[in-house]
Amino acid sequence: MKIAFVGCGFVFDIYMRTRWAYPELEICGVFDINRERATHVGKHYGLHVYDTYELLLADADVSAVINLTNIAAHYEVTRRALLAGKHVYSEKPLTTELSLTRDLFELASQRGLVLTGAPCNVFADSIRTLLRAVRDGAIGKPVLVYAELDYGPAHLMKLEHKTSSTGAPWPYVEEFQSGCTFEHIGYHLAWICALLGPVGALTAFSKQLIAYKTDTPLSPDDTPDYSVANLEFANGAAARVTCSIVAPRDHRLRVIGLEGELCVDSYSHFRAPVTLERFSPVSLAGRKLRTLRNHPVLGRLFGVGGQRLPLLHHDKSHALNAEHGAHRSLKTRFIDWLRRHETYCQDKLLGIAEMERALREQRPQPLTPDFLMHINEITLLVQRAGSQGLTATPSTTFAPFQFADTCGDKLPSAHITYRPRLCERLLHRFTQSHD
Repeated sequence: MKIAFVGCGFVFDIYMRTRWAYPELEICGVFDINRERATHVGKHYGLHVYDTYELLLADADVSAVINLTNIAAHYEVTRRALLAGKHVYSEKPLTTELSLTRDLFELASQRGLVLTGAPCNVFADSIRTLLRAVRDGAIGKPVLVYAELDYGPAHLMKLEHKTSSTGAPWPYVEEFQSGCTFEHIGYHLAWICALLGPVGALTAFSKQLIAYKTDTPLSPDDTPDYSVANLEFANGAAARVTCSIVAPRDHRLRVIGLEGELCVDSYSHFRAPVTLERFSPVSLAGRKLRTLRNHPVLGRLFGVGGQRLPLLHHDKSHALNAEHGAHRSLKTRFIDWLRRHETYCQDKLLGIAEMERALREQRPQPLTPDFLMHINEITLLVQRAGSQGLTATPSTTFAPFQFADTCGDKLPSAHITYRPRLCERLLHRFTQSHD
């Protein structure tokens, strides 16, 4: 599929990290309203640069537009691409109003085009492994999800100096003005809704906790930097999602079932460890001990924290093994290696590849319009809940989420491979013999 990018900011370089692994995606060129930035990117990556957006849309070779513009521009850039007969993949959130999102999907449908977009972390190895484990009954019926989206205390992180590999500044002004909830909650919402289905009701709260974060004037200057949402699902399960740029970094997602717990270390690492703990009298009692809670290696000897599951790989998982880019110094390669193994490892082209695969195979997109509209609506409700709080019933819904079968599903069932550690078994026998 031949594609073209609109927007060459910070996130563009993240998309380019795994370009080498996608020969099926041919990049015809890029456009950015910042001509200097577009020229620099074009030279760095060896890409054609369109002088105007009109010229990009007029290129008959381009079948899909990748919208990486700022949030405020998403609607108009996507609308114009659809009117020009192009499929569209857009960064999140699709628009700033549910009515505008609905209009775009109706336009795409009328013209027989695909409109889809981020977050693509729903295809990550970690969430695929978690969903497989739940499906196989590893924790019994899932009843509760805790999701953390804390990015760290932004006012102390010197974000004004953060740049991408080609020098694009991190969009901290947009982050502060749009809000961390608007920017990021979709990552965990997509995982939770993929697992539990559509949200039936929610109660949310959002508030600005730290007024001063930067010397740069902000408009508005009172956007919430903290939010919490309690979600209810038709199957009786519940979830709590917390989002902030105030608390220290924590990206975990925990799924608690009647018989155990699954935990993913981070949504932003596609190969994040997934651990399974099957509840037992020993492990549950062990959680009362501070030493076992504070020393994971020791705790796992007694079942606390569970065991790491082998990951269920996507057929594009190899894209995360390395980064191939122009002008990469030894320092850059080392930093990339460290990041991939320890902090952040995303393959943002994966969503576009899934879009291309579905088009080629003439089947529905894995992220349906109803699913994406639902994520969009929940995001907007939580972001705008305010300090007085909000209780709402979403107007959107979607059919149960289904993944395309794009991985070699060769792993045995998670609950069958789980085996209590020796210390846990011995202590269980000891306590049983003294009942």
